[in-house]
Amino acid sequence: MKVVNLKQAILQAWKERWSDYQWAINMKKFFPKGATWDILNLADALLEQAMIGPSPNPLILSYLKYAISSQMVSYSSVLTAISKFDDFSRDLCVQALLDIMDMFCDRLSCHGKAEECIGLCRALLSALHWLLRCTAASAERLREGLEAGTPAAGEKQLAMCLQRLEKTLSSTKNRALLHIAKLEEASSWTAIEHSLLKLGEILANLSNPQLRSQAEQCGTLIRSIPTMLSVHAEQMHKTGFPTVHAVILLEGTMNLTGETQSLVEQLTMVKRMQHIPTPLFVLEIWKACFVGLIESPEGTEELKWTAFTFLKIPQVLVKLKKYSHGDKDFTEDVNCAFEFLLKLTPLLDKADQRCNCDCTNFLLQECGKQGLLSEASVNNLMAKRKADREHAPQQKSGENANIQPNIQLILRAEPTVTNILKTMDADHSKSPEGLLGVLGHMLSGKSLDLLLAAAAATGKLKSFARKFINLNEFTTYGSEESTKPASVRALLFDISFLMLCHVAQTYGSEVILSESRTGAEVPFFETWMQTCMPEEGKILNPDHPCFRPDSTKVESLVALLNNSSEMKLVQMKWHEACLSISAAILEILNAWENGVLAFESIQKITDNIKGKVCSLAVCAVAWLVAHVRMLGLDEREKSLQMIRQLAGPLFSENTLQFYNERFSRPSPRVVIMNSILERMCADVLQQTATQIKFPSTGVDTMPYWNLLPPKRPIKEVLTDIFAKVLEKGWVDSRSIHIFDTLLHMGGVYWFCNNLIKELLKETRKEHTLRAVELLYSIFCLDMQQVTLVLLGHILPGLLTDSSKWHSLMDPPGTALAKLAVWCALSSYSSHKGQASTRQKKRHREDIEDYISLFPLDDVQPSKLMRLLSSNEDDANILSSPTDRSMSSSLSASQLHTVNMRDPLNRVLANLFLLISSILGSRTAGPHTQFVQWFMEECVDCLEQGGRGSVLQFMPFTTVSELVKVSAMSSPKVVLAITDLSLPLGRQVAAKAIAAL
Repeated sequence: MKVVNLKQAILQAWKERWSDYQWAINMKKFFPKGATWDILNLADALLEQAMIGPSPNPLILSYLKYAISSQMVSYSSVLTAISKFDDFSRDLCVQALLDIMDMFCDRLSCHGKAEECIGLCRALLSALHWLLRCTAASAERLREGLEAGTPAAGEKQLAMCLQRLEKTLSSTKNRALLHIAKLEEASSWTAIEHSLLKLGEILANLSNPQLRSQAEQCGTLIRSIPTMLSVHAEQMHKTGFPTVHAVILLEGTMNLTGETQSLVEQLTMVKRMQHIPTPLFVLEIWKACFVGLIESPEGTEELKWTAFTFLKIPQVLVKLKKYSHGDKDFTEDVNCAFEFLLKLTPLLDKADQRCNCDCTNFLLQECGKQGLLSEASVNNLMAKRKADREHAPQQKSGENANIQPNIQLILRAEPTVTNILKTMDADHSKSPEGLLGVLGHMLSGKSLDLLLAAAAATGKLKSFARKFINLNEFTTYGSEESTKPASVRALLFDISFLMLCHVAQTYGSEVILSESRTGAEVPFFETWMQTCMPEEGKILNPDHPCFRPDSTKVESLVALLNNSSEMKLVQMKWHEACLSISAAILEILNAWENGVLAFESIQKITDNIKGKVCSLAVCAVAWLVAHVRMLGLDEREKSLQMIRQLAGPLFSENTLQFYNERFSRPSPRVVIMNSILERMCADVLQQTATQIKFPSTGVDTMPYWNLLPPKRPIKEVLTDIFAKVLEKGWVDSRSIHIFDTLLHMGGVYWFCNNLIKELLKETRKEHTLRAVELLYSIFCLDMQQVTLVLLGHILPGLLTDSSKWHSLMDPPGTALAKLAVWCALSSYSSHKGQASTRQKKRHREDIEDYISLFPLDDVQPSKLMRLLSSNEDDANILSSPTDRSMSSSLSASQLHTVNMRDPLNRVLANLFLLISSILGSRTAGPHTQFVQWFMEECVDCLEQGGRGSVLQFMPFTTVSELVKVSAMSSPKVVLAITDLSLPLGRQVAAKAIAAL
């Protein structure tokens, strides 16, 4: 008999009482090959016929169970069919459906196309919604039964529902599929959340504690589905975190002017990558600050550290508080961190001794002001520290008991900075003498360095410098002025010029430079600083046009310098004098070398230069430094002697012009000038092996200069200093400066390559992990460039050269994978921002170098769209990556149209292509193991493999290869490594998870 449709076939089987296997054989005879049973909706048809009466038809249900067991129908079609049943009053039918679900709900799978796997996700979501509705209906009936006195039936059905719910949700694979389904169908998930709320309300009054706790457990599992990727275990067994320590030391020592936000992001990244609990994280920040305070050299560096600790770090914590979940929790964590800190009595005592005050007290007050601690916590912690200090060794001598601590001075300097900025906004022409009085106070003692440190720590230094550039520009020329205003103008020009030089040398020239504006005139000081001022690693051209002004101006200046009479101030153009001094010095040098001038004349001239205005001496030495670099060994003597004369004390009794009427002694200006000249000459004096005795101020003006031991190969210095740091377990400020110097001298590749070689020599696990934490923090000196070299040159070299594979064995291989991921994540998260001041000085890699090194096909949108609209998605996109064709290298980054001209993006894309080819190749070895560790670390560090993640550069085909590796074959790993914001990403994830 030829059967017309499915319904007739099922009815005939029931009438003739076929056994289940007989039914299956006959069904295959009735329906020709071609259309699948899912397309014919077999599961739907069987359930529809089985559920016609008040109780289910057992024979037809046996056919369905056989179809499920023999895989005639897919799990998704059965789940979809079940979720259509909504008459929950028919107990027996509901129980039969629950029994069917029990057959497979904890072992769902699908080995078909990607669309079928997404279908399974959607069907499971529908089934979950159905189960919740069914549970709510059963709970409602139980409540009604309790009221009527017949609870048994309702309780049995509720227990069955909750049992199936728990069984379905306890599988991580199912929760992963539901996670994908939630992203596919947001509205369905909203319906589930509503059902969960309704169920909670009904079960709240349930008397059976076992059923209530089971329901709560199911609710917790459902609520955990959207966040199943962001749960990471924190490291509770560790107490020291050298990376946090080193990042703080590096920022405090070398980057006080850096933006608070970028430091917050960097610290947050480290906290997340290393899973550091918040109290220990905050504790490590404070420990590093105190260590920095204790070991900072006296003078400007000590003031910088004080400002960093007491002004900048509380601001950093305020921003970290916003990142954390809940204000109350964060204040408790800060309180907990201080409780731990108070136990480190020797550290706090040492800091108090160095700063000549109770450091913790000041810190607690600042944290209280910023809302990081409650008033009760501040008072409690202060009392504890006060009690501890009574037992501390009292080493206060009589002389420093009256000296005000730097901390107090810095905290007072902060509001003063704001007041000075307001004063500087006023019209300079109205009260120049009042302004001169303000600047006079700023130059006295260490006031200037205090104000600059406070401004740098609070992000006001750039506007501070801008105000002084405007003042300097205003005072370059004055028309129609009398003698007294002219002398005031000269003083204002000189002081502002010296202050700007001091700021540029102490905090970097980037602080001075304004944002490039088209058509705007560049101020004189900016022009002079960029073309004439010597800096570390900057080569100047002594023949630059700016050093060659109008010859008549030069002649008049030479005549003026050769004459000891007072300088004519009225209508003097100071910027022209500063630019003309270089040519005047050249004339004087030539005259001296040709015997026209005697040494006594030179002494008189140099005294005149210093005796007129200090800025002239600074400009003269700046040019001489550039000039000396260009001379041969036997030609340098007279130029160096002239530098020595300009840098030394006045030869004659000539005093500084203009200053007698304002200050009782000229020292503040001279002190700043000497400090500027010493820094300017440092490089050239070292290169020419010349010694010049600069007038001593009692403080080392260049504490971190010339740290490398002489006549030792720099590779030896690098390995020695790294070995010492590794043994000690943390990086100190001096070591950071040595590493920075070596990075400058050897270049990024040399520096990175040699340190990686040192890492790969380590054979003890605890040493390799410590080395990774320290190396990451050392690489923060120039993370962007180091990452390009590490991921673009060093790793590919190790992975493609079989003779080097042995070096990738565990533990060094695991450590290198961890380091590579940390560097990749840090660079990728920050490379859209601006490079920090200390990194801008270094040569940037040319983008073209990376384009030629890593050729990538530029994907045309038309080709992409053609690929995505292809029906043969399994053959193209989800095939194994044995060939490097366009289809097998398609990644989420291409769908997000990430700029592939960016060097970091290119390097990441090519590294993941290499990883993909290693996984797809037939040769296994340490390099394959390394790839596994690399991917595991990516999963461990990432919140989600989304648009902002480095994993978006991984080809989609890599996912199916990765799940073949036993350690990576988990649903959470698949969710983490795929970009679930893309439909294609969800398909790839669903296919990989459904096949597990």
